[in-house]
Amino acid sequence: MTKQSLLMMSLFVITTLLMNPVANAIEEPQYEVITAWEEHSIELRSYAPRLLAVTTMTQGQNNGFRVLAGYIFGGNNNDQKIAMTAPVQRSMDDSAEMAFMMPAEYSLSDLPTPEDDRVSFREAPGYTAAVIQFNGWADMEKAEANWQVLQAFLTERDIAITGEPSLNQYNPPWTLPFMRRNEIIVPISDAKRS
Repeated sequence: MTKQSLLMMSLFVITTLLMNPVANAIEEPQYEVITAWEEHSIELRSYAPRLLAVTTMTQGQNNGFRVLAGYIFGGNNNDQKIAMTAPVQRSMDDSAEMAFMMPAEYSLSDLPTPEDDRVSFREAPGYTAAVIQFNGWADMEKAEANWQVLQAFLTERDIAITGEPSLNQYNPPWTLPFMRRNEIIVPISDAKRS
């Protein structure tokens, strides 16, 4: 295969992925941007309440993902499939927790019972958060570096951090690194800053 045909094939694949309506149809948490610093890829957001399916990652990230994916792909008392949402949320503290947001159409009483007792549910209230966005593969070293940048940014502006940060990944594993969207999200005080 020539370099030119390889380049054309790559452009075709990238264009197909970007234009694919299924890839853009995944539900995400509802939020309103309060303030944005685009040059730093940082925003303050007001998030709506949401319902989370959670598990503890006992043997690493893949284990947590498999447990939650098993539930939404039919591993429940109704053999019911539940739509995948984004992001996949991972704690950055010692709790080693992973969470999937449940689609907005569900309330806690509507969700089928998990077959795997490692899956539980949590109703997350609305909150205000600071967010830093970055692309590429989001290993914990890169996540920690971005968390340090966000933390310093907030401290410099006297914005109070009120909770623990989480790593949030929005793309399926086959997404090219430069197209991947990752965010560190941390709760902050409700005071709206500019």
